[in-house]
Amino acid sequence: MDQEHPPAVEVCTRAHLVTDADSGDAHQAVRVALRYSPQSEVRIAVIGEDAPGWSLPREVLEQGMTAPAASGPARVWPCGRVATVVEFHTAQGVAVLQFDSARLTRFLRRTHAVATPVAH
Repeated sequence: MDQEHPPAVEVCTRAHLVTDADSGDAHQAVRVALRYSPQSEVRIAVIGEDAPGWSLPREVLEQGMTAPAASGPARVWPCGRVATVVEFHTAQGVAVLQFDSARLTRFLRRTHAVATPVAH
């Protein structure tokens, strides 16, 4: 393994996307790619959409699973015992993704096991 650039962690999962768009299908189940590498933040992108996706610090995603957390345009909070909501504010509007918390937990465990940042 290259110590300069540890491998990225990427998984595909499902989420519910809620937008403030005027379309008739403003709440839908979507496939989402989650990606993390130590050189960057967690990247969330809806698979098959033209939207560029969103980024947020891994720590904000982790903290938001148990209590509200925010960083820049991203907000994360627990929704009951089994879901986590990730909300992004952009110039194009607001996008809200609701994830199964267990899937996010598995993703985050993988990010710590495979791609823990190394201090230089």
